[in-house]
Amino acid sequence: MFLAHRPGAPARTVTTAEDAAGAAWLDLLSPTEEEEALAAEVTGLRVPTRAQLDEIESSSRLFTEGIGVYLSTPLVRKTPDDFFVSPVGFVLMPGRLLTIRYTGFSAFDVVAREVAGQAEPLAANEAGIMLLEAIVDRLADILEHLGQALDGMSKDVFQSEEPSQAQAGALLRNMLRRVGRSGDLSSSVRDSLLGLERISIFLGENKRHDLSERLQSRLATVGRDIRSLNDFVSQTANKVQFLLDATLGFISIEQNNGMKILTVVSFIGVAPTLVAGIYGMNFHDIPELNWKYGYWYSLVLMAATVVLPLIWFWRRGWLGK
Repeated sequence: MFLAHRPGAPARTVTTAEDAAGAAWLDLLSPTEEEEALAAEVTGLRVPTRAQLDEIESSSRLFTEGIGVYLSTPLVRKTPDDFFVSPVGFVLMPGRLLTIRYTGFSAFDVVAREVAGQAEPLAANEAGIMLLEAIVDRLADILEHLGQALDGMSKDVFQSEEPSQAQAGALLRNMLRRVGRSGDLSSSVRDSLLGLERISIFLGENKRHDLSERLQSRLATVGRDIRSLNDFVSQTANKVQFLLDATLGFISIEQNNGMKILTVVSFIGVAPTLVAGIYGMNFHDIPELNWKYGYWYSLVLMAATVVLPLIWFWRRGWLGK
């Protein structure tokens, strides 16, 4: 999809070069080869492909070519059930901004509505900074929700009511998956913030398109917000590691409890087997062989070798609940 955004008007689909006339912001959403070719014709610049936007070298993400400034970064998108990362590209040129993305981001929708609702003319630099501000706000929302989720997981891990042994295994496995997904999300947000920080620094130092004092101030605010979010991500990563260690510690405790049960079962099975083996040898010199109550005596002795260790283990708390 190829969209043109103008102040005071809804987004317009671009099918010919005339449709893009006068638009300061052009947006390519999962573009076809034909739409990429049309964007190159309208802008007069090369449109980067997805493979090029996926490059991880800094020199491939931030560079100038002709009159265009090429910027790209991985950007995390959070859905109700999961999250994924997709690259986003910006091509800044005199009087026009071209964005390339391969999935819908709510930040772009927010800026599109703001542009459609304003009456003042829109400059390409301003459109780019509006997008950076909206993206940083969206990442801040994701981190807020992640922080709340980690708080909930912390309460679940350290809950005062101990689950039954039958439930503990399933709860800990589920907790381990939740902590792992949170760690992945935190790492993805960190990558997005790193890319945005590099873009903000590059734009501030770039001399191809000088920013007004007002836009420089807004860009500086974006930089400060990114640094504060990076600090929050570091704190989040530490909490994820703490919860991971705590969960693994509880799993180790549950395994030890299981070994205790196996030890008890093994121990109480050895003594009766020994007694049965002794009195099953049928030697003529066994004193109890001709005793009228020898059979019952051996049964009571085997029962005692089961009950007495169980009482001892129970008093030491090995049998659990």
